[in-house]
Amino acid sequence: MTKPLSFDFTATQLDAVAEFSGQVAVFVESSGKLDQTARRVNRLTKGALERFAESSAFADIEPGQARELVFPTGLEATGIIVAKLDRKPDAKTARKAGSAIGKATGKSGLLVLGGNIARVAEIAEGIALRAYTYSDQKSVQPDPMGGVTFMVNKPEEAASAAAGPLAVAEGVFFTRDLTNAPANHLTTEEFANQLAAMQNLGLKVQVLDEGELEKLGMRTLLCVGQGSDAPSKVVVMEWNGGGDEAPFALVGKGVVFDTGGISLKPAGGMEDMTMDMGGAGVVAGVMRAIALRGAKANVVGLVGLVENMPGPNATRPGDVVTSMKGDTVEIINTDAEGRLVLADVLWYAQERFQPCGMINLATLTGAIIIGLGHEKAGVFSNSDALSADFLKAAADEDEGAWRMPLDPAYDKLLKSRIADMKNVGGRAAGSITAGQFLQRFVKDDMPWAHLDIAGVASVASDTAYAPKGATGWGVRALNRMIADNYED
Repeated sequence: MTKPLSFDFTATQLDAVAEFSGQVAVFVESSGKLDQTARRVNRLTKGALERFAESSAFADIEPGQARELVFPTGLEATGIIVAKLDRKPDAKTARKAGSAIGKATGKSGLLVLGGNIARVAEIAEGIALRAYTYSDQKSVQPDPMGGVTFMVNKPEEAASAAAGPLAVAEGVFFTRDLTNAPANHLTTEEFANQLAAMQNLGLKVQVLDEGELEKLGMRTLLCVGQGSDAPSKVVVMEWNGGGDEAPFALVGKGVVFDTGGISLKPAGGMEDMTMDMGGAGVVAGVMRAIALRGAKANVVGLVGLVENMPGPNATRPGDVVTSMKGDTVEIINTDAEGRLVLADVLWYAQERFQPCGMINLATLTGAIIIGLGHEKAGVFSNSDALSADFLKAAADEDEGAWRMPLDPAYDKLLKSRIADMKNVGGRAAGSITAGQFLQRFVKDDMPWAHLDIAGVASVASDTAYAPKGATGWGVRALNRMIADNYED
């Protein structure tokens, strides 16, 4: 998998600045004030940094943004990345400044002159998150990016603070790699193998095959994949870092490719359906992150891995399928397949683990993009407390999310003449009826939230913390929610 940049935290040594041959990053306060390290850079460059800090170009950028001065006189460095950041920034601004530096980082290594600036961990996290490239399918691999040396006054303290965020960044990268991977490479088998390999991190991983799923009665999940030669699977990942308490459950939709099945999608843009396993990718990234940082919590991640293809055995519109719960579902549209996968995995998670709470993630509906665009995920929940906990964590991590309604009034749209329910309710309130469908597979006393990430899992342009393509949205927010609410 793609690994984040390597970070080394060292004590401030001003005499070493002139000889560094890569890029040098410095911080200048909004007022234009230079700290000790920036003053050394300014002296070496014969006042260039001070002139920039007094210019309209510097005045025009916002705190957390950066500009590069290339091939500066007086330094061996190829460029100076100047980030506008006050000495005691808030976490979001510090992370954005790091991201701006990470975006400008080249191949020759980076020296960050942190001095005594606060929020070093968030700056390092931002650098790591933005300095990402997916190149697995390139015949000629690009040169790897150089490492990052953080020169700070308290290096041991900074390294300790940054360890957790950098572990989470690796989880984000894992999610991005999975979501970016083409479907002929990330098959259901390969996906399961990559998750099973995380046993090396201390996770307990179990892969359930089609025979086991049939015995469990997961027929709504199995009906999605029966038109494909790829075997359907459920992967269970357990992290037991807490005490005897019930685990928190994360459930992800893992449709490695979605043609729409018999209800075939239009050809235009269908290549993007490699990202329809994005929910499972986020669950995998969170599980990797909490294992790497040794979270003191019990968390279980479950993902349903299928491929939705038209074929001789494919599920047809009009078929009726019985779920693991025992409810019957009339299939109106085989392109509304994600909810069928999640229905069985949600029920299985509750029956097997009796979790203290549960969140599922899925690239579930195009309707959520119409409603929220690519800025925010839709949050549907039966619990005000759980919803508030997640939304706070998402806000703290600068990952956009917005609560959407659930209401029994929408249930009438899912009524079926011949079965207990239909799998779609029509165009009106499409994201809401999808949430209402899922809620039928959540027990009454179970705190639960459904995150529709169709608009944020993979995007066509750069975001604050990622290049275009897979974003890894949700890994940081869910990790934060677990750390804030479920760790000892």
